[in-house]
Amino acid sequence: VQLQASGGGLVQAGGSLRLSCAASGNAFRFYDLGWYRQAPGKQRELVARITSGGMTQYAESVKGRFTISKDNAKNTVYLQMNSLKPEDTAVYYCNAQIGWTDLWGQGTQVTVSS
Repeated sequence: VQLQASGGGLVQAGGSLRLSCAASGNAFRFYDLGWYRQAPGKQRELVARITSGGMTQYAESVKGRFTISKDNAKNTVYLQMNSLKPEDTAVYYCNAQIGWTDLWGQGTQVTVSS
């Protein structure tokens, strides 16, 4: 499985963006999927996660603003980001995990201006 993230960009505070991560391969629906982010000078952190069974988990800082979803037919995981804040500025990475396998996409930059 290879992951290709897209959808980042520059947006004003209060705006919205939707990130997409398309995966190759046939086992997409069996993976636990996540979005992480890394701001300059900070460690990479979990933003949102969705299990193969559809259970979701969010960082406290994005609860109520971000929504993770997936489309198994399209092999794609999404991150809908609403009410964006300048502190959401970071490179966002998609992740896929199954067993010992831990895969990362290339990252997409999200910049929120105040």
